Amino acid sequence: MSFVKNAAVFVGGVVFGSLGFKLLGSKEARKVYVHTAAAAIRAKDSVMTDVTKVREGCGDIVADAKQLNEQKRAAQEAKCEVIEDESEAEK
Repeated sequence: MSFVKNAAVFVGGVVFGSLGFKLLGSKEARKVYVHTAAAAIRAKDSVMTDVTKVREGCGDIVADAKQLNEQKRAAQEAKCEVIEDESEAEK
C-alpha cells in the first residue's frame, strides 16, 4: 500500500509539474511577465529620478559648505596675521 501511495504522489507531482511548465510558458503568462517587468522598470526610473534630484541637492549643499569654510579660513588667517617687528630691522 505504501508503494502505491508513493507512486501516486510521484506521478501526481510529475503531472502537476508538467502542467505548471505549460502554464508558465503560455502566452497569457508571458503578457503578465511583460507587464510586471514594465512596471518594475517604470518604478526604477522614478526612483532614479528622485535619487538624481537628491544628489544634486547634496552637491549644492557641499559646494556651499566648502565656500563657507573658505570664507571662515580666510577670516581666521586675516585675524591671525603675524606682524613683524620693524624695530629690529632698522638697527
